Amino acid sequence: MSEKNPIKLFVTHLWEAGDDYQRVFEYLESTRTFYYLNYSAPDRLPSADKEAQREELRQQIGPAEVVVALAGLYSAHPDMLIFQLNYAKACNKPVVLLEAFGSKAEVPKALKSLSDVVIGWNERDLIDSIRRQARHEDTNRWDVIEFKLD
Repeated sequence: MSEKNPIKLFVTHLWEAGDDYQRVFEYLESTRTFYYLNYSAPDRLPSADKEAQREELRQQIGPAEVVVALAGLYSAHPDMLIFQLNYAKACNKPVVLLEAFGSKAEVPKALKSLSDVVIGWNERDLIDSIRRQARHEDTNRWDVIEFKLD
């Protein structure tokens, strides 16, 4: 992955850029060496017609290499979120599922079964999961723990 070859991603939405949607991009922007193209467009609501909305979502998901799913959307519109994940899986797109932000609730089985990996809200985990799922890149990061011996 480089600036000339960014990862193409789609972040699930319900036709608005809610807090969790914005938070994903805050996390992605906080790393200077992560390059991506966002194919999700929550501001392009075609009409109130459900099939027109689904077709627009198909157009947004189509070119993506990976789908980042927001579990927090499930309670508002489970059918629309499940549609996005089903379409991603039908197109062989890997799905990174983010648990609902600030919630300790269990992720619904319907979402887990359509996901390749389920992660919490952690910038490092999000970026590493996207790289691993989209391009099969391992990051080889090491955590350093300092402690004193008496």
